[in-house]
Amino acid sequence: MARILAIDYGTKRTGLAVTDETQTFAFGLATIPTHELSPYLKKYVLENQVDGMVIGEPRTLANEPTDATIHVESFVRQMKKLFPYITIYRMDERFTSKMAAKSILDSGIKKMERRNKSLIDMVSATIILQSW
Repeated sequence: MARILAIDYGTKRTGLAVTDETQTFAFGLATIPTHELSPYLKKYVLENQVDGMVIGEPRTLANEPTDATIHVESFVRQMKKLFPYITIYRMDERFTSKMAAKSILDSGIKKMERRNKSLIDMVSATIILQSW
């Protein structure tokens, strides 16, 4: 079996999470500056067998696209061109940032570390993957 990679895409930073090889457990992988994302993913996919990508889909409470949706759709098209052999799944990402912040707070991490938006992005990707 191969891993599933989750992506919480952002215009500045992108959170990544991945399953183990049996696709049983999800783990935070990294938060990457978005301008470095494509080279990072190319290297990761080259070194690890990846079966699929779950990409967070931003939606409003009314299930409408958000301002970020156009950026995510462009990113999805780019991933389909770069990795035509990898199945891409879309996953509703509403509330994942709030759930990530709550999870981080509940974990007992110190206040200064909780403000780290990179950590929130990575935990959000993990929540997207666990929900998928």
